[in-house]
Amino acid sequence: MSSPINPDIVYRLINVSAPDMSKDGKYLTFTKSWVDEQELEDKSQIELASLADGSIVQFTHGRKDSHPLFSHDDRYLGFLRADSDGKNQVWIIPTRGGEASQVTKLVGGVSDFAWSPIDYRVVLVSNVDPDGLPSDHDPKKNPLVKVVTRIKYRHDVLGWRGDGHRQLFVTDVMTTDCNQITSGDFENYAPAWSPDASKIAFISERSDDRDLFDYSQAYVVSPTGGDPEMTSSGLHTIATIAWSPNGNGLIVVGSDIENGSASYQGWIYIVNPRKDLKKITDDSIKPVAGFPPQGPFTKIHWTASGTIYFLADSQGETFICSISESGGAVNKLYGGNAQLTAMSMNSDASLAAVVSVSPDAPSNIEVVRIPSGEAKKIVDYNGDYLSEHSLGKLNKFELERAGFRIQSRIMLPPDFDESKKYPMILEIHGGPNGVFTDAFNPLHQILANAGYIVLAVNPRGSSTYGSDFTMAVLNDWGGEDYLDLMQAVDEMIEKPYVDQSRMGVHGYSYGGYMTSWIVGHTDRFKAAIVGAPCIDLSSMSGTSDIGISFGEKQWGGRRDVVFDELIKRSPITYAPNVETPVLLLHGESDLRCPIGQSEQYFVALKRLGKKVEFVRFPGGAHGFRNSGHLKMREEYLNRVLDWYEKHIPQ
Repeated sequence: MSSPINPDIVYRLINVSAPDMSKDGKYLTFTKSWVDEQELEDKSQIELASLADGSIVQFTHGRKDSHPLFSHDDRYLGFLRADSDGKNQVWIIPTRGGEASQVTKLVGGVSDFAWSPIDYRVVLVSNVDPDGLPSDHDPKKNPLVKVVTRIKYRHDVLGWRGDGHRQLFVTDVMTTDCNQITSGDFENYAPAWSPDASKIAFISERSDDRDLFDYSQAYVVSPTGGDPEMTSSGLHTIATIAWSPNGNGLIVVGSDIENGSASYQGWIYIVNPRKDLKKITDDSIKPVAGFPPQGPFTKIHWTASGTIYFLADSQGETFICSISESGGAVNKLYGGNAQLTAMSMNSDASLAAVVSVSPDAPSNIEVVRIPSGEAKKIVDYNGDYLSEHSLGKLNKFELERAGFRIQSRIMLPPDFDESKKYPMILEIHGGPNGVFTDAFNPLHQILANAGYIVLAVNPRGSSTYGSDFTMAVLNDWGGEDYLDLMQAVDEMIEKPYVDQSRMGVHGYSYGGYMTSWIVGHTDRFKAAIVGAPCIDLSSMSGTSDIGISFGEKQWGGRRDVVFDELIKRSPITYAPNVETPVLLLHGESDLRCPIGQSEQYFVALKRLGKKVEFVRFPGGAHGFRNSGHLKMREEYLNRVLDWYEKHIPQ
């Protein structure tokens, strides 16, 4: 008999990522990640699969090896491994077997790298901090002040930035000679070699107002350094970059919308300094791209025959797509009913390896023949776990409201019976430009296994539904998107199996904002869980790491200019209206939505005599639910279950 999925799933799942296929298409390398329950630590290693016979071997034996890449001739495998100071460095190992050797010893570590296409050089990204402290510095014996001179002095993912910036270096892995090729008060990342290795393209933030806004451009520099040349004039943001086969131009995922973002809705452009920008995709898809400045940055493959291969999202599903370099129709070659998160191809683009996450399979790698779309699963590490546990079933429906079609996903309990009545949880994603996809969602599975129907709505503002849909949330937080959510709830309570007297709501980040907004505007929910919210937009603008660069785009301008509107759009303004029991869950080291947001909301509700509880997660950054301490990840899920069981009994 199958067991229900519960919060201990955080210890059980095995994840795969970063596939890289050998040039001849015979081998595939990738990162395998799992949890060591005894040490309560995430671990990862590099695996090597033979595509001829399907055999897989463990290829490295470090504690957290990652980011494997074949050299130009497939003789070596480069990867990242932490040194004695905990900084990732580039290591290499012969693909025919042998010992791994460390190539770099950079004080700032290595966050990304790429092999030269003709020799054994690598270009890499490393943080250069003029105020960096030695590894043996003891803050107890010698505490030092931190001087802040710019707005972007910290980042929730990258941590303390100060006056540090990521720069590009070129290293010869055989001699370990290493030279810095960029400098200055700029962020530089996502490097890509030209086919003849005479140039390196990269993404950088070099506009005069880079401290205020997240504008990024494509640049080209010599492997020996010099003044980079900007090539993407006319675009405001770049999220992925690659070279043409002849090295005469670039292809990027970018956006020409000033308040937009190529990460949430971009288009593929062909970029050539001597020609005008050429947009070759339309709004029907969203090319999968990176999230500058931290990445990862998705690969695009431009072949000598003029065909471009890439991953693209559409309405919460992902596809392997192709398009001619001259534009025209986008061909969906493989995918749908799943989320594809990474892709690598062999040299002639006849095979593609993708990481696939579907509603009933958390993390697989599939190899797809191009263009037929014939696919073969390479790994299925979670098969045993899934066979022993019951899975909720995913359904979808759409409704039309105020000019847009709103899509929702419903997770039904494993033993769902239409003749019974079920409690329902409204689940709200973050962003606001996030999206619920056709993918395995542990929280949704846990709730469904506990007997709840989960309603996951993609209101206006969600990505993968086109630019107009994504941009519709700007200057309207808590407006039409709130009404989209409520109409989806109204649609569901018409179902005979939904008990509208037993409904809860949960959201994290922007979902936390919307959850706190909802309970200030309706009392139809019996319990609310508010995760890492922003409830006071005025204070958020000055305390969040993206309060200016993100907030001013979303909220309509500077704090002093739109102050009255910020108060109107802040959930804390409506705290006196709250009648729903509220549980606040927040990481204490969150820089994105600082914990002061929950502190304010807790005090406001408590002072008003409302039912509220506040749980603080020590050391938790904004993404701690996925990458924080394992006990804290499990605790979050347990707290969610306990709150609903207390206030919405089965």
